[in-house]
Amino acid sequence: MKNISKAICDVMAAVKNVEKSATVGAGRNSYKGVSDKDVKALLLPLMAKNGLSILPINIDEKCEFQEYTDNYGNAKSRFVVHVKGTYMLLHTSGESIEVQGYGHGIDAADKAPGKAMTYALKYALLYTFMVPVGDIEDTDTTHSQAHETPPKPKTPPKPPTVEDKNIPALIAH
Repeated sequence: MKNISKAICDVMAAVKNVEKSATVGAGRNSYKGVSDKDVKALLLPLMAKNGLSILPINIDEKCEFQEYTDNYGNAKSRFVVHVKGTYMLLHTSGESIEVQGYGHGIDAADKAPGKAMTYALKYALLYTFMVPVGDIEDTDTTHSQAHETPPKPKTPPKPPTVEDKNIPALIAH
């Protein structure tokens, strides 16, 4: 495992970051994500340089058909596919290890399995090589770490009440 471990570490050392350049979804529900193309463009040359290749060896999938009503009252249907992909990461020395990735795809027609498999491989690659993704800002507009806890407002001391024993303090006020 010495050769494959070194090759994986060399790829990790060479990878700095992959930006979230893809817009996923539309409207209020859209968010920035990392495209499959960008992940492969970043990692595949580094993998090849370090004698690594990857092959799918097992795909566990679960497919469900859903019928629902959208926000406008229209009847809709979609396929939801969940995939756990197992891949063999091979090194030119003959050493290999298995890596896994999870993905799910949702589509009204035939694209759900492909989406799920794309996500599974993409995440297997991202996590195997510990690739940093995007900025700290994610789909949330703020993060709890970015906020300082504001100091509690100072409440002014209560003025002394009018009683005989408090007359000196009232005069000083």
